[in-house]
Amino acid sequence: MAIVALQNVSKDYLTDGQRVRALHDISLTANRGEFVTLVGRSGCGKSTLLNLAGAMDFPTSGRVLLDGVDTSTLNDGGLTLLRREKVGFIFQSFQLLHTLTVFENVELPLLLAGKPTARATACDKLAWVELDGLGDRYPHQLSGGQMQRVGIARALVQSPAILLADEPTGNLDTVTGNVILELLKRLTRELNTATVMATHSAEAAALADTVVRLRDGQIEEITRR
Repeated sequence: MAIVALQNVSKDYLTDGQRVRALHDISLTANRGEFVTLVGRSGCGKSTLLNLAGAMDFPTSGRVLLDGVDTSTLNDGGLTLLRREKVGFIFQSFQLLHTLTVFENVELPLLLAGKPTARATACDKLAWVELDGLGDRYPHQLSGGQMQRVGIARALVQSPAILLADEPTGNLDTVTGNVILELLKRLTRELNTATVMATHSAEAAALADTVVRLRDGQIEEITRR
């Protein structure tokens, strides 16, 4: 079964009283161990698609199934639980809390979920992203690449079925960005997650198993390697 499946999904927004279609009749799946990239110009629908896949938004028509669950059938509590247990989010701007240490940033989702082994799990995930020994530092003491690794570790602490990454290398130089991309590719394989990443980068797209090219809210082409 696909971890996420979009079935004939369309998404409309109201802007100044006008209906604007962000996505039109999208059908797409992502499986465990599969690295999918979404490519296309700004405004083509990449971020909207990620929000739908992560149950942060809902389609105007069609269905989004997240690990077999139709996201439109859940109430707020059910959605929170589904996102907490199934989805890891990675952001372009890292979204770290600068008043918290690396350890505290990574373990925060577990503490909010009432998990008693938060620190041990945080240590384990920081080891996965090769940041052993930096847990007591604050974000301002890290490089951009290190901050993004912390963001990835935080996304991994709940052992999600799917990682959703929105331009995760957009604020990094080329060399550092390539390191992050290789890390995401390795984690997808070794942790058997599905990873769906929005990117402008042709180099990033080249690392993926599946490249989905979007134009004006529609799938223009899907390339599987």
